[in-house]
Amino acid sequence: MKTYHHILTIAGSDSCGGAGIEADIKTISALGCYASVAITAVTAQNTLGVRSICKVTPGVVADQIAAVMDDLHPQAIKVGMVNDAETIRAIATTLCRYPLPPMIIDPVMVSTSGSRLMEPDALSLFQATLLPLSTLLTPNIPEAELLVGRPIHGLEDMKAAARQILQMGPKAVLVKGGHGQGREKTDLLLIDGSFHTFSSATISTRNSHGTGCTLSSAIASFVARGQGICEAVASAKAYLYEALRAGADVSVGEGHGPVNHFYDPQPLILTEQ
Repeated sequence: MKTYHHILTIAGSDSCGGAGIEADIKTISALGCYASVAITAVTAQNTLGVRSICKVTPGVVADQIAAVMDDLHPQAIKVGMVNDAETIRAIATTLCRYPLPPMIIDPVMVSTSGSRLMEPDALSLFQATLLPLSTLLTPNIPEAELLVGRPIHGLEDMKAAARQILQMGPKAVLVKGGHGQGREKTDLLLIDGSFHTFSSATISTRNSHGTGCTLSSAIASFVARGQGICEAVASAKAYLYEALRAGADVSVGEGHGPVNHFYDPQPLILTEQ
């Protein structure tokens, strides 16, 4: 029987469409995969910043996840914005009821505009319950700094942070270096005891809203399509680079605009079940 490569994304909704669930669906669809969702929060935001956040009740979040897992059986899961302890507990408790496919967690703690998105009391529960379920954790520099409790400057600090984060439970850690300065951006992957670096030229643009969501969803998509983590990270990095480049000079809003997710869209890929 034929089916699609299916990814469940668990994340918040972004009213301006550049990040969150909206970016996840665009990315997954552009890469020829099928997206299902569990919405954790509704945000009022635009390219200039976050105005307000309304949490979806934990029971409804759990019901969304269970409804998808009971019927659609995703090949990968992406977790994004989970900003409070009750929602984190509901997600972890629900997911533990199922045999889990690879799970990519993007710890959405700080928005592109600098707004804090995860409540302080939720961080310890996030580390204790969700990180051990993670196949890959993808923090950027500010998020990695929150997780390890110290500043990160340069590649050696990124390596030390990755080692420390790995001890919190994920099977692999990708520390994203996009917040660094210079002509080149380098991400660092720690997996199976080895470091791998992924470098690309810096693209001069303010249209970087939702890049973390886009990258993690792309990784989940390539994993669902059968790639290993290291290969999926490389493929996702290439996709994000081209999406950034294609949208670099496009004006959407007055602040940090979105990338061009559909610079080279693929039709839904059919696979044998």
